[in-house]
Amino acid sequence: QVQLVESGGGLVQPGGSLRLSCAASGFAFSRYAMSWYRQAPGKERELVAAITHYGSNTNYADSVKGRFTVSRDNAKNTVTLQMNSLKPEDTAVYYCKADYRDELGRMYAYWGQGTQVTVSS
Repeated sequence: QVQLVESGGGLVQPGGSLRLSCAASGFAFSRYAMSWYRQAPGKERELVAAITHYGSNTNYADSVKGRFTVSRDNAKNTVTLQMNSLKPEDTAVYYCKADYRDELGRMYAYWGQGTQVTVSS
């Protein structure tokens, strides 16, 4: 059974930090690119950060560059999003996603259930 379970969300003051984790199970984690998305109320879900299957490449939304860092541990089947200098506009539900395309071009994608991040004084 495929599972992606996010944790680490919560309420933090502007300028503070949070560390989100996503624990994966039920699939070959090291084959999958991993990413973090977020969705604020009334807005579309957007890509925040992504990391390739061995962690050699990362990319970030312009709005979080220099503040957020994505990393992964393939031995522990986890991906982490370190969020620093948080702003109220970072408030959203954060989702973990796994993506893989096999040799035949078939796509596989899994989502976590999300974790709430609220940045407020």
